[in-house]
Amino acid sequence: MTACVLLVSSATALAAAPPVPPEIEDIPVTLLVDIGSGQVLQERRADVSFAPASMTKVMTTFVAFEEYRAGRLPLHRRFPVDAKTAREWFAKGTSMYLEGGDAPTTDQLLHGIMTASANDAAIVLAKGYAGSVDGWSFLMNDAAKRLGMTRSHFNTPNGWPDEGRTYVSARDLARLGEAMIVRYPGLYHRYAGVKYWQFGERILKSHDPTVGVIPGADGIKTGYTADARYCFLGSAERRGRRLVMVVGGAPTTPKRNAAARALLEWGFSQWTARPLFDRGEPVSYARVQDGDLRRLPLVADRKLHAAVPKQGGGKVRLTVRYRGPLVAPIAKGSKVADLEIAVDGTRSGHVPLYAGEAVGIAGPVDRLVNGVMNVFS
Repeated sequence: MTACVLLVSSATALAAAPPVPPEIEDIPVTLLVDIGSGQVLQERRADVSFAPASMTKVMTTFVAFEEYRAGRLPLHRRFPVDAKTAREWFAKGTSMYLEGGDAPTTDQLLHGIMTASANDAAIVLAKGYAGSVDGWSFLMNDAAKRLGMTRSHFNTPNGWPDEGRTYVSARDLARLGEAMIVRYPGLYHRYAGVKYWQFGERILKSHDPTVGVIPGADGIKTGYTADARYCFLGSAERRGRRLVMVVGGAPTTPKRNAAARALLEWGFSQWTARPLFDRGEPVSYARVQDGDLRRLPLVADRKLHAAVPKQGGGKVRLTVRYRGPLVAPIAKGSKVADLEIAVDGTRSGHVPLYAGEAVGIAGPVDRLVNGVMNVFS
């Protein structure tokens, strides 16, 4: 593993994480992540698996986004509702109240899933696209594996209680929320953070406790079952700085809502962003072996900063790590390295770095030049 220290910025005083808001003290599971630095600003039991309830629908939506981008799931595609599904899921928990013979589009189902947390919509999408709930669950678990959600498993598209076969951790949920926002920003803003949405003659309402209350809040998903209690995966952005947070197992709706709002406000008010790199700007360069480039620019898929406690300074140390030298060929946009952002007195953050250019296999002349350069470098 190759490591390269990029810079050390000094400050007048050592940093110390600010005290957490009292509203989260009796919440079993909490997590707050700064996406622009990868830093965990607060966590409690973030790696303990628990039932996600309707937060499961975020993975269903993410899979739909992936299939849409791949060209396999048009937003205008219609999904006929069969009589059996309608009988089983009509008005079962939160619902779009779909009836046999209805044929909602992908777009309508995703609105129903994300705004109204519609259980029937998730089932209709899963069965209509993958042929069965099991087939859709396979797609969910495949996505979870690729995202590195190591403490999560999905057995249902909507989070309906299934004797513990569907479970997640807060850290995995934050990773899922981050992927949805960073990879599919247009789709995210289309379906997340919508307070009201009309389907036919019905006005469907979101239970999101932050949108319209916390400046910059734009989603993502609440959840509740008797086992999971009251949960929320949320996000907000202010002045280009985005936070993702998780609240799990809150005893009541008011406590969940107060904790979510307080945690987001604390993240913005008690921490400040020290700018580092713009999106796509080279963070560093990696050595390349057998390629038509000797050095590959490493770039991030987001604007980068260090999150520093507002009431303290603290040195910022950046370290790039990759298994080097990298070996050609390398596709542009492929993940090839990681950047560690360390702030004194706080937990280090990590963000992925990608190949800023494509690297082909070196030809005879390139190999000769590279060999000569290596001798004198």
